[in-house]
Amino acid sequence: MKSFRRVGLMSFLLMALMTFSLTANTTPISAAESERNNGVKVMDRVRLAEKNRQKFLGDYQSLLTRTDPDLIAMKERLVYGEIVERGTLNDHQRMLVTLVALAASRTLEEMKIQTEAALRVGLSPVEIKEALYQCAPYIGFPGTESALRLVNEAFVEKGIPLPVESQATVTEESRFRDGLTAQKAIFGDSIDKMHASAPEGQKDIMVNCLSAFCFGDFYTRKSLDLKTRELLTFSIVSALGGCEAQVKAHVQGNANMGNTRQNLIDALAQMLPYIGFPRTLNALGCVNAVMQDS
Repeated sequence: MKSFRRVGLMSFLLMALMTFSLTANTTPISAAESERNNGVKVMDRVRLAEKNRQKFLGDYQSLLTRTDPDLIAMKERLVYGEIVERGTLNDHQRMLVTLVALAASRTLEEMKIQTEAALRVGLSPVEIKEALYQCAPYIGFPGTESALRLVNEAFVEKGIPLPVESQATVTEESRFRDGLTAQKAIFGDSIDKMHASAPEGQKDIMVNCLSAFCFGDFYTRKSLDLKTRELLTFSIVSALGGCEAQVKAHVQGNANMGNTRQNLIDALAQMLPYIGFPRTLNALGCVNAVMQDS
């Protein structure tokens, strides 16, 4: 009987000890010590979103803040509480990528406010225009012109004189030659092979238009260097969707220009709220396929 009582007492003490241990290990964590979400404290998201929102957007408030406050809060905490706090892109690069993503995806409702944000963080009117001009060979002139009309409205409201100074460097005689030089600076001798292998009936597109128009008329312009233009082109074709062959080609072009794998991933992160997951993930797959070890 005594042995039975002794065993019962020991069992009780063991259970009490286990209960104490579990209780001690589940003490609530304070808000300040809340777990991190990819480097940004969970409790900091709201504060960071408000700080960065003011930095980029000033006092602007979406009309949807009144009618759809939950959606706007989710958006702003993602963009300004998380994405802009991470990565390798500076504010200028972020805004240029955002502008071309809006143009390429034909979601122009934010073009004016994002143009104002670009000016607010120090981009010049010329740099903004050049980023949008870079869209033309990839999304076509009508889409580019639609975006530019809204950019021009923002400039006029800010008292910025139009037109801005021309950044053209080529003549009718030099555009093919200079374009080919820029093209080969990015893609190397593979351009000669592409020209040589182009079928006779397709040379006008594959040789003349690509080298003279796409690269001669656009890549040779001033204010944005080749490295920046190639980052923007990657962003544009990624935002278009369904252009995986071109995305892969421009991933390689970016690598050749010195843009890193992380630069491209961060550009995709910047575009995610504007182009959505399917196009972002498809482009990310292209980055991983081409720049696996970098």
